[in-house]
Amino acid sequence: MAFSAIRGAVGDWRHFLLILVLGQITSLCLTSTSVLSEKLAANENVSLPNFQSFLVYVLLFIVYMPITLARLGIRKVFLNIKKRFYWYIFLAAVDVEGNYFVIKAYEYTSLLACMLLDTWTLPCVVVLSYFLLKARYWWLQILGVLMCLGGMGLLIKGDVDAGKNYEAVNAVKGDIFMLIGATCYALSNTTEEFIVRHRPQYETVAWLGFFGTIINGVQMGIIEHKKISQLVWTKEVVGYTLGFDLVMFVLYTIVPFLFRLSSATFYNLSILTSDFYGLIFAKYMFHQKITAIYAGAFVLIVAGLIVYYVKPHPPPEHMARVPGFRTYVPGDIIQPGAPEQEEEDGAKDCSGASSASQSQMDEALSEYGSIKVATTDHHADEEQAKNQVGASTSAY
Repeated sequence: MAFSAIRGAVGDWRHFLLILVLGQITSLCLTSTSVLSEKLAANENVSLPNFQSFLVYVLLFIVYMPITLARLGIRKVFLNIKKRFYWYIFLAAVDVEGNYFVIKAYEYTSLLACMLLDTWTLPCVVVLSYFLLKARYWWLQILGVLMCLGGMGLLIKGDVDAGKNYEAVNAVKGDIFMLIGATCYALSNTTEEFIVRHRPQYETVAWLGFFGTIINGVQMGIIEHKKISQLVWTKEVVGYTLGFDLVMFVLYTIVPFLFRLSSATFYNLSILTSDFYGLIFAKYMFHQKITAIYAGAFVLIVAGLIVYYVKPHPPPEHMARVPGFRTYVPGDIIQPGAPEQEEEDGAKDCSGASSASQSQMDEALSEYGSIKVATTDHHADEEQAKNQVGASTSAY
């Protein structure tokens, strides 16, 4: 018993270190995209949110759609998208608009307002996860969230004291843009976590890339076509844009994996450190000083993540039964639409498979290795899923 407890504790902390590292990699990615966007705007006078993001969605589609077709087969992919296409369109739409409005907000409102309003994403994710994912939070998790927000407050104070704030050009317009963007991010994060708990992550990212390319491309053609036609293609513009797109590609690849291992809430807590990493970039690129308040803010945010993880809420097993996900589709990870008795049996199996953090890690990593692609027909897939709901739980 004692040995099992020790092994379980070690496994839990291995799991925490993995999601902590992944969360900080995504935070660094966000910092890198901000720096590259600032370089484009300040040095090259280029501020084209849709243009910058267009190649990201194209890359996601051309990389992950062939993987999806190879691993799941055309029939499974077609049956899924036929029934749930509107979910993927919604995911792509809120993701595209979130990117657009947040970048535009920095042009109109002050830096302080942007940093404050950007944290609106976190409470939105918590509330949406409560209803859509049926997440239930312990008091320690609420304390962890408050600690992370306190660290964010220290970062904001440090920026204000350092005189980094700038005057708003149109505060009301900019504040509204930031609130819209932050809300879109919350909807995007929660929806993506909901989908990847039902379907493989590579498939979700592939359809995000497909519909994101269409929505972003149409919006780019309508809003930015004149500026693009007048754009001077210097090597700096090309380099910064390609760098932005490659970093975003890495971000979009890691985030669904992090959602499966932890949650959208943990992800949004993790990326609060991005402003601290921005200071490190500023120190070596612009020779700015890092004061003690920034270091304290970073420590407080990481401490908040640890407190949040001390007693994490279990992976959701009984998520909201929404249109499109009420019945089983071949290739699903769980079977939300099974009869009551089978659903209870499947929930028990899923709970047993996901209760241990080590099991979660093994499942999540399995999709990077070999994945068996079923070759049986539609009826055989459904029969197999009904009999082996728990066993069919593969992760990304």
